[in-house]
Amino acid sequence: MNPSGAHSGKTFLFTSESVGEGHSDKMCDQISDAVLDAYLSQDPDSKVACESVAKTGMILLVGEVTSKANVDLQSVVRNTVKKIGFDDSSKGFDYKTCNVLVALEPQCEEISDCVFEGRNQEDIGAGDQGLMFGYATDETEECMPLTILLAHKLNYRMKELSRNGECPWVQPDSKSQVTVEYRDNMGAMEPLRVHTVVISVQHSPHISLEEIRRNLMEKVVKVVIPAEYLDDETIYHLLPSGKFLIGGPQSDAGLTGRKIIVDTYGGWGGHGGGAFSGKDCSKVDRSGAYAARWVAKSLVKAGLCRRVLVQISYAISVSQPLSISVFHYGTSTRDEDELLRIVQKNFDLRPGVIVKELGLKRPIYQATACYGHFGREEFPWEKPKSLVIL
Repeated sequence: MNPSGAHSGKTFLFTSESVGEGHSDKMCDQISDAVLDAYLSQDPDSKVACESVAKTGMILLVGEVTSKANVDLQSVVRNTVKKIGFDDSSKGFDYKTCNVLVALEPQCEEISDCVFEGRNQEDIGAGDQGLMFGYATDETEECMPLTILLAHKLNYRMKELSRNGECPWVQPDSKSQVTVEYRDNMGAMEPLRVHTVVISVQHSPHISLEEIRRNLMEKVVKVVIPAEYLDDETIYHLLPSGKFLIGGPQSDAGLTGRKIIVDTYGGWGGHGGGAFSGKDCSKVDRSGAYAARWVAKSLVKAGLCRRVLVQISYAISVSQPLSISVFHYGTSTRDEDELLRIVQKNFDLRPGVIVKELGLKRPIYQATACYGHFGREEFPWEKPKSLVIL
């Protein structure tokens, strides 16, 4: 999407996808963040970069950890897999019998020396170089694109039906995809209707395709998607493969950090390329992206623009961001330089200050690892800041 705004009034289609807790990549994200939370629960200053790999009957943890904490990694991994729902070999994975391998080493001393040595909390350097984006749009109350919001809610609803026993045939792996027809109103995005819904869900073998599709339509689609967005021309692909018996790591190998668009804005805005899960807050891939979202949502909620993209960049060991950019897509009465000055007046985007203001040393991360890191009010970066307007 053109950051300057097209101002055309045209209509167009845009698609976003989401994946459920039992998707092999999302499973790895949750495990990595469960490991992170376990370390932070004992030592808030833990430095963690934990990647997970999953394949049939196996979880491998790789990365770097420096911490005073003593964590039972076997229990952390197995409890996470149990919570996801892989509790029997008939589902393709069993938390009780899987092999958990650990290859975690201390963080490189060169990094800690240049980032933390001799500095107070507010002046610590960035843990690495990189660029991060934050995006917000007034098309939903959450200031998130409707496409990704609905895609997440479809997966969440299927998990809910499985956990409460209403649809016991639903198994852990699932995917969803939503296409929305939009109108471009002078750079602001206005959703008109849902064009297409795609849902695939792992299921037990003792249920017919007809029954699956009926349940997905009545108990998932019609519950999640507001009726105003559905019409006679909406297209539904409900379990389009016809069956989905083998899911999770048995079906596809999983790896932390392979669902970065699912984790963020569903293809809207921008992405700097860095994944979130398994990384403590000294990694600006995570803390910088959370701060950029905080800035973007605050601007939209303050009525300064209807839609905005914020970019921040950092260099390793340097505390001040190298650049801050604001693009309002033509949806503000103020120019972008003026919005930038408002951001600079209201937000201190040094990594140490971000960590302090958002409380990022707390063990809050496993909850972020599925259904999106943004658009959920329980997270501190989703609470807009009251801005001093120039």
